[in-house]
Amino acid sequence: MGLFDRTGPAGYQYQRPGFFGGFRLFPPVIRWLFVINGGMYLFLNLLLLPFTIDGVPFGGPVGLLGQYLSLWPFGPDFLPWQIFTYMFLHGGFFHLFFNMLMLWMFGMELENVWGGKKFLTYYILCGLGAAVANLFIAPLIGQTGPTVGASGAIFGVLVAFGMLFPDRPVYVYFLLPIPARYFVIGLIALDLLYGVAGTSDGIAHFAHLGGAAVGLVYNLSGRGTSSSHGWWSRLTGDLKNPFARTERVGGRHGMSSEVRDARFYDIHSGKKMDDGEKRTPQEVIDSILDKIGKGGYQSLTEEEKRILNEASKRMN
Repeated sequence: MGLFDRTGPAGYQYQRPGFFGGFRLFPPVIRWLFVINGGMYLFLNLLLLPFTIDGVPFGGPVGLLGQYLSLWPFGPDFLPWQIFTYMFLHGGFFHLFFNMLMLWMFGMELENVWGGKKFLTYYILCGLGAAVANLFIAPLIGQTGPTVGASGAIFGVLVAFGMLFPDRPVYVYFLLPIPARYFVIGLIALDLLYGVAGTSDGIAHFAHLGGAAVGLVYNLSGRGTSSSHGWWSRLTGDLKNPFARTERVGGRHGMSSEVRDARFYDIHSGKKMDDGEKRTPQEVIDSILDKIGKGGYQSLTEEEKRILNEASKRMN
């Protein structure tokens, strides 16, 4: 699965993804996040764990080395770099497994649409925001232990997915389909409830909320590929029947009969690309994102993929 250079109708160079409907199943940033998180887990919990100093294990997430990398509350154990390093440590195998599963499920499409540079920037910003929220808010309700894990950054990824693809079904326990917007809102509401209640479940709920808050502000500020107005229209959608599914009709990709090809313009020159009414570049992107939300990325034409790719490059 590779990327191949192509020249568009206007002479611009762009990249065309390979198989799987135009998607890479493991785009490079997510692949490297897998390697780094998995590598740190193996290094601390397998290779270093047998070694001790005065009976204290050298490895482990809160061992001698982990104490320098985990996120500690303000005090003698806090070090500035911990707001970055903590998101690459995990307390156990299942903690790591489910975080990486969520990252792949919801981050794969974002990286394919946004591009690696923008996705990585967004991921790190959400992780830093999660750390700041945990440092300032968690101690107010008595949560003072060390924090590890990528969950805060992944909650930011969830927010972005819910905003760009609000109607995409998410199968809870692989059985119950819930539109992405309600799935994300439900997770955030539960974290807020448990965080305010101060439950001692060992989960850094305010780190999750901090990552989600940064993701929300980032996308509403216009840094995302859609305007806040376009996002709000897609998010509110069909409030009367949130579980309604678009009727499918025959076609090469099983696309909905309601999905229409976007009228678009060259995003560099503003030149009209068809005989329809002229539209601004942002309206073009919103129309394409609406089409992705209904029929998936594979429903786009090659020209629409090129426009989305070019827009992502301009925003990176």
